[in-house]
Amino acid sequence: MGDVNQSVTSDFVLVGLFSHSGSRQLLFSLVAATFTMGLLGNTILLFVIRTDSRLHTPMYFLLSQLSLFDVGFPLVTIPKMASDFLQGDGSISFGGCAAQIFFLTLMGVAEGILLALMSYDRYVAVCHPLQYPVLMRRQVCLLMVGSSWLAGVLNASVQTSITLHFPYCASRIVDHFFCEVPALLKLSCADTSAYELALSTSGVLILVLPLFLIATSYGHVLGAVIRMHSEEARNKAFTTCSSHITVVGLFYGAAVFMYMVPGAYHSPHQDNVVSLFYSLVTPTLNPLIYSLRNREVRMALVKVLSRTGLRPK
Repeated sequence: MGDVNQSVTSDFVLVGLFSHSGSRQLLFSLVAATFTMGLLGNTILLFVIRTDSRLHTPMYFLLSQLSLFDVGFPLVTIPKMASDFLQGDGSISFGGCAAQIFFLTLMGVAEGILLALMSYDRYVAVCHPLQYPVLMRRQVCLLMVGSSWLAGVLNASVQTSITLHFPYCASRIVDHFFCEVPALLKLSCADTSAYELALSTSGVLILVLPLFLIATSYGHVLGAVIRMHSEEARNKAFTTCSSHITVVGLFYGAAVFMYMVPGAYHSPHQDNVVSLFYSLVTPTLNPLIYSLRNREVRMALVKVLSRTGLRPK
């Protein structure tokens, strides 16, 4: 009981992202610039989707939810990391650590499910266009988004409560720049092997099943695109779907490494790089991928810039 009480009342210490780097100021500047660009890009994308009536469709409604997650991901980790770097203090309270685990797990699970649902949206649009207004009506879209959020909340609640229930009675130094389940489990003085096995099993359900749905959906989409007689329609479908596939690859590649590859094959440096990739780099790239490869988004952005007088002459 004493060990458990100690784990609840003591702070953790985050080593930080820049501790192993010789160019700390340069790396910090790059992270800060990427963070700012990501927030700006996703905020603009959310605003454009909200204000342009031509983008009030199921696909862009789901895309707006993706941008919402991509705003939240960096906000949970990067401001704290920047504060630690500037103040030279990496301590984080037990409650702060719990909050990071909860919100990151929530958004990670919800985004993974949302990407699978977005692939279903493209499947219906390309393979069953006449039924699209019915199959992807507003109530269905709201149910999709609500389901992804609910799954994220349930999974985050379970993972956070179990992870922080273990006694952390030895070192309190987390060799990571934020509180993440694999990094914390390495510090526990209890046997966590059964829980790590359960995490890998749940990872199969949370990651592999959506990936199977995505692969199945795009397998059908690819077949339908090849059979299209109109080159314009074929190019439009291919461009939209390839943007989504790129985002899926970036997100799931990092997630599979973190939560399905056994911890024995991880190193703190690898975990830091992969975690930075999915918590900062991917959310920054997503709005660029969708805006640069999507003609409708580009046109809507030009329209918004014209209204504000910022459109280039």
